[in-house]
Formats: sequence, structure tokens, C-alpha cells
Amino acid sequence: QVQVVESGGGLVQAGGSLRLSCAASGRTISKYNMGWFRQSPGKEREFVALISGSGVTRDYGDSVKGRFTISRDNAKSTLYLQMNSLKPEDTAVYNCAAVRSPTPLEQLRRSAVYLYWGQGTQVTVSS
Repeated sequence: QVQVVESGGGLVQAGGSLRLSCAASGRTISKYNMGWFRQSPGKEREFVALISGSGVTRDYGDSVKGRFTISRDNAKSTLYLQMNSLKPEDTAVYNCAAVRSPTPLEQLRRSAVYLYWGQGTQVTVSS
């Protein structure tokens, strides 16, 4: 079993930046694909970004492509999400999630395939 804990959320003005972190523990994290998802009130959970266990493969949701960067440091068992050029519509609770490799890449955009979830961190972008 893997435990994940997010941090780094907060209040930022539009155009600003934040870096989220997700600390993982419990297993060899390099064996897990990981993703970031977000959800705001009244909306469905949205895929933000994913990264393979090795860090070689990355993918992004259309709404964040070119602004957000996902990365991981397996030596530190930590996942990151660098968010630049933030917009008010990025306001949401951001969750990191993990699933054991191998998982077909085409499925990793779906939140249902992830087994381990953190409690989330709130990101609020003011206009």
C-alpha cells in the first residue's frame, strides 16, 4: 500500500505560480505511475497530469498544457506539479494519486484506475 500526502496549495493572484508536492511512502515509489487531478465545487474531477514510474512518460490535460509541469524525484519519493500562469479557473482542490505499474497509458487519464489518493490541497487563484 502507498500513502500520499499533498502540500503546497494556497492563495495566489492570476498569472502567478505555485508548486505542489506529493510525498509518497510505503512502497518503492518508482514502481507506481502517478497523477494529479483536481475538483472544484459543482464540477467533476478533472485530469491534470500524469507521469510514469520512471518519469519518462508525461501527459497533461488540455486546460493546463503548456502552463503546468509534472515531475518526480524517486529518490525523495516525491511528486511535483509546477503551476505557472495560473488562472482563476484553476481554483480547485488538487489531489495526487498512485497506481501500480504497469497500467496502460491510455487508462491513466481516468481517475478510476488510481488506487491510492491523498486528501488534497486547496489552490485558489484570485482575479
